[in-house]
Amino acid sequence: MGFPTADKADICLLLEGTFPFVSGGVSSWVNQMIRGFPEYTFACCFIGSRPEDYGSMKYELPDNVVHLETHYLHNLQRGAEKRPMKGDACAYEKVGQFHELVKSGKHPEQKVAMLEEIVSELGDGKKLSEDSFMRSRASWDYISRCYREQSRDPSFVDYFWTVRIMHSPIWALNDIADNLIPAKVYHTISTGYAGFLGALLKHRTGRPLLLSEHGIYTKERKIDLFQSEWIRDNRGLVEKNNAEMAYFREKWVNFFTELGKQCYLASDQIVALYERNRERQVLDGAPAVRTCNIPNGIDLPRLEKVREARGDEVPKVACLIGRVVPIKDVKTFLRAMRTVVNDIPDAQGWIAGPEDEDSEYAQECRGLVASLGLEKNVKFLGFQKIDTLLPRVGVLVLSSISEALPLVILEGFAAGVPTVSTDVGSCRQLIEGLGPEDEALGKAGEIVGIADPEGLGKAVTRLLTDKPAWVAAQQSGIRRVEALYTQELMFSRYRKLYRRLMARSGAVEQAAQTQQGGRR
Repeated sequence: MGFPTADKADICLLLEGTFPFVSGGVSSWVNQMIRGFPEYTFACCFIGSRPEDYGSMKYELPDNVVHLETHYLHNLQRGAEKRPMKGDACAYEKVGQFHELVKSGKHPEQKVAMLEEIVSELGDGKKLSEDSFMRSRASWDYISRCYREQSRDPSFVDYFWTVRIMHSPIWALNDIADNLIPAKVYHTISTGYAGFLGALLKHRTGRPLLLSEHGIYTKERKIDLFQSEWIRDNRGLVEKNNAEMAYFREKWVNFFTELGKQCYLASDQIVALYERNRERQVLDGAPAVRTCNIPNGIDLPRLEKVREARGDEVPKVACLIGRVVPIKDVKTFLRAMRTVVNDIPDAQGWIAGPEDEDSEYAQECRGLVASLGLEKNVKFLGFQKIDTLLPRVGVLVLSSISEALPLVILEGFAAGVPTVSTDVGSCRQLIEGLGPEDEALGKAGEIVGIADPEGLGKAVTRLLTDKPAWVAAQQSGIRRVEALYTQELMFSRYRKLYRRLMARSGAVEQAAQTQQGGRR
């Protein structure tokens, strides 16, 4: 069965590594949003790494998804001819000037204007075509000069290939922008590659660009890059300084940081989930006047039915709902379960989430269960539907080292399940409240430090063994989600945004038609 296709849509969602091929988290939110606006047609442009990194679709496409296309940035057989070229030295000189502006951190308007000039030369047969970047003498001379003047790494070969691998997706994104169906509004769900595609589309079409950033993409990429083993560190043992980032990691971090800035500068509206992230966006280059907060919201009536399915007793079950990946720090959860089981021998620790994203890490987690002697207490459940899972859970646990505003906490609250979480993202705000009125609703669980398995385990144990405290936390969570985090509130705020941007798009289209009429 093929994907739906159309020649236009109201809203085009730019989706990097998420819906509809990855379950949970941001994907659930995308699915929720599409279904929440049946009056609009949606196109989905999925950007991934390689086809083999994703399976089949994890979501059934809603009826108002009229178009879906997929692109894989690291599986490209782009067919550039293997022939020498002279290239245009002046074009690469302009690229150098742009990089100098980036490094200076100054003159954002000049940088945006220069980027538009550079982007206009990226296509086939143009001065900065992919063929020119890969094959021309001008490109070789420019990269060689940058290595001599800027590189702190002794290997030119590593530098050369890092630059090529880092930048090659830009031409893929340029091709996508050239061929993507038109939409009245482009809505990217992250910065990064999808966000830069949004910036390209804004420059090409003039149509409004909306950015909704769940987590701060550049922060999450930094975490990934620090943990990555494929990035070379050619420093000798004596040269290494733990306070200094390895050169190639630094280059990758700077690259994604600049992609993020370009998306911020191109966006008509920038949405964060909570105030701390909005402030981080502004620090990272987002124009403050274009930023706002719209927290996630949940389907309260559906989850009230889940709550009604609970029994009177508190199940001795601590459950982590999420992907089995390092950023969720599942190993800390497992070590915390050792502390829990020491006090509650029949307690259960469940991990409900897919293991296929990082199979090596998942295997390490299973090995840790065995080494901790928890085979009878810990279960890997795979992906689960929360409607049947949550009534059997006593406490939800987030052991993550990075989060934004996790839907799973809100869903747990609505289903009557308190949470113990690390102090990341908005988790403290969700559990303890923000401001006097919110705080007056009470604590809906406990907050602990990152990578503190003993503290996490003791907090879980306290809730599972103190029913009055558990009931108080349960009621606080219910009150908080009913007052502040319903999907009706979220849809209302996004509906106003969509309508305002649609009106702006109509003005752009009318101006273009008037200009064409004048030429006739």
